[in-house]
Amino acid sequence: MKAHDGIYLDGAWRPATGPDTIDIVNPVDEQVIGRVPAGTAEDVDAAVRAARAALPAWAATAPAERAAHLTALRDALAARQDEIAETVTAELGSPPKLSQAVHAALPITVAGSYAELAATYAFEEKVGNSTVLHEPIGVVGAITPWNYPLHQIVAKVAPALAAGCTVVLKPAEDTPLVAQLFAEAVHEAGIPAGVFNLVTGLGPVAGRALAEHPDVDLVSFTGSTAVGRQIGATAGAAVKKVALELGGKSANVILPSADLARAVNVGVANVMSNSGQTCSAWTRMLVHREQYEEAVRIAAAAAAKYGDRIGPVVSAKQQARVRGYIEKGVAEGARLVAGGPESPREQGYFVSPTVFADVTPDMTIAQEEIFGPVLTILSYEDEEDALRIANGTVYGLAGAVWAGDEEEAVAFARRMDTGQVDINGGRFNPLAPFGGYKQSGVGRELGTHGLAEYLQTKSLQF
Repeated sequence: MKAHDGIYLDGAWRPATGPDTIDIVNPVDEQVIGRVPAGTAEDVDAAVRAARAALPAWAATAPAERAAHLTALRDALAARQDEIAETVTAELGSPPKLSQAVHAALPITVAGSYAELAATYAFEEKVGNSTVLHEPIGVVGAITPWNYPLHQIVAKVAPALAAGCTVVLKPAEDTPLVAQLFAEAVHEAGIPAGVFNLVTGLGPVAGRALAEHPDVDLVSFTGSTAVGRQIGATAGAAVKKVALELGGKSANVILPSADLARAVNVGVANVMSNSGQTCSAWTRMLVHREQYEEAVRIAAAAAAKYGDRIGPVVSAKQQARVRGYIEKGVAEGARLVAGGPESPREQGYFVSPTVFADVTPDMTIAQEEIFGPVLTILSYEDEEDALRIANGTVYGLAGAVWAGDEEEAVAFARRMDTGQVDINGGRFNPLAPFGGYKQSGVGRELGTHGLAEYLQTKSLQF
């Protein structure tokens, strides 16, 4: 697609107030593939004002009509599925098959789920002698990351629109082209002017202006825990609601009764998917000491098979960050059994699929989010030791448990301090709530729980 040289404001593409632009770089060949406006605080203010002006009419729109608009949006995205996949491949560097199967297909599914929910959700209910109304919270400031660029947009914008809110979106500066494509789909779907607005720009400028804007009622942010803390502090001072989906350092616990080969191979695949740029990736594999060396052998062999099968990370900055963590792991005494800090190609932001053994829970690579194709393998003595290690980080976004008996796995999963746990390789469910415990965030996305984030309740007493 061709990049727009404006922002999407009040139903039309309009010039940004400033002359600055952002280069979009293909992480495979490091070539500039487009430029978008670097929106300013003035652009954000104009977008928020447009959203505020559109709010009363959109909030008063019947849920069935909002559902029809979301169905049209889903259909517009579906018609562009190939273009979406090609765009994500160009700006994120994800392999074409992954772009089609995940980056393009999943957002279409999620958009469809919210079209159905908008039509069926109980926005009004009877509770004793009261009528409880679930009303839109107002103007939403949505700030999205680059790792799943369209999915994260749809996971925020679709439920907000279903709830009757209006939205200003600030997408990640690394992947704004698919956000512009989404705005085109919104326009094609006939969603009224001002209900959805898009401002491309840098996080410290446009993102901060949106998070701090006094006329934004809710800030929905996905990104680093450090930035999430700043947004939470700002929102708290303004008594403003936030929905924060932040970092993760998820544990993949393989109990002794599990099918070791399957658990390890699926675990490696999980970490390597999307080049490790997944906040819920199971980056800490926990294996009983008696099975440890066999698990290390399987993991090293599995990682080696990925080689050129995974794409690059998104940017030179991210490549340097991931390679720095690999070097830190070596320096702290972890055993490198696959990959390493050296780039596997002369061009592009590639990182070798990397596996560390002899990792202890206190090591940096076992505690901090790396956000690259790096797996750490830790050993445990018994289930209590495994639970202590699994829960022993500031994060609690996701995880996995493997056991020969499903009930055994479930019993362990119930004790994990994390928002989502896959049991024996359980499949992703776009209707299940996704979000974290501890410093992995506040609030939930997807399904009815995701819709509820954008609603506030009023009770009428009779």
